[in-house]
Amino acid sequence: MKAYRITGTEGLASLRRVELPDPFPKPGEVLVRINSVSLNYRDHMNVTGLHGITGPVPRIPCSDGAGEVVSTGFGVTGWKPRDRVVVPFMPAWLDGDFTEMHAAQALGGACDGMLRELVCLRAESLVRLPGHFSFDEGSTLPCAAVTAWDALHVRGRVRAGETVLIQGTGGVSIFALQFARQAGARVLAITSSDEKAARLLELGAEKVHNYKTDPAWDAWAQRQTEKRGVDKVVEIGGPQTLNRSINAARFGGHIALIGVLTGTAGDVRTVGILRKGIRLDGVYVGSRSMLVEMLGVMTAAGLRPVIDSTFEFDQAHEAFRRLESGAHFGKIVIHV
Repeated sequence: MKAYRITGTEGLASLRRVELPDPFPKPGEVLVRINSVSLNYRDHMNVTGLHGITGPVPRIPCSDGAGEVVSTGFGVTGWKPRDRVVVPFMPAWLDGDFTEMHAAQALGGACDGMLRELVCLRAESLVRLPGHFSFDEGSTLPCAAVTAWDALHVRGRVRAGETVLIQGTGGVSIFALQFARQAGARVLAITSSDEKAARLLELGAEKVHNYKTDPAWDAWAQRQTEKRGVDKVVEIGGPQTLNRSINAARFGGHIALIGVLTGTAGDVRTVGILRKGIRLDGVYVGSRSMLVEMLGVMTAAGLRPVIDSTFEFDQAHEAFRRLESGAHFGKIVIHV
């Protein structure tokens, strides 16, 4: 089968196409042919070694994929060839509390990921892809969409009438905008360009702020809420933006920390968290059951993923460069 592997620590140059033996399903496993893979910033960090994230090599990158069943191992019921499936980010995390064991099986990091033609997975891990979603759309869901769902619905318990602040136009932020609006919440957004701001407004953001022209977006958010502060923040920047998120949040508000775009270390004004009684949650994606619940709501509400661009398998390096550029709006997909 064709695949890509991270073969060293030279950055994107270490991502190389290889030919590997076809896997064969063991008892209890399903062999899946991957049709589409989507990229997350985590994949970029793993491939390039950004912020020291790269793990053991060689490693097949990318956590998110959708495809169809090829065959099943002994004892598997409920799946048959040509069934359309989406693969959860952590196949072992079916439900319940998050554990170290679940993290140790995260695809594309701790374990080989999806940027390959074939993969064997435990039958109980797979989720059926609804017929109205394409493989491209399905591939965008396991990480970014479930992370936004966990941040707002599971950890944040978002309610109609609340105000949610999102940052940027990457996959998690766009899904968070869609989920917040579907729940009846008001969405404030920050972005780096007026062009992206216009698109965010079209998707349902009530107000958008260009942080390039005015970096004080926390003060802007306070003004939009008559100095009360926002109820929820979907925080993707990390140490260089977290302090502004604390400033923007209301007393008793909630911040879901889901990204480290600005690095993995920095000074955080913890007194602001304490004084305002803010609940700060680290969100590392979510479980299979969250993916299933989210798919049900998306189907009922008619929500569709926003795809920025698609690339062929031989264009994987170009896809990663598109992600690195920060010019994307929504998800980037690679056809396998």
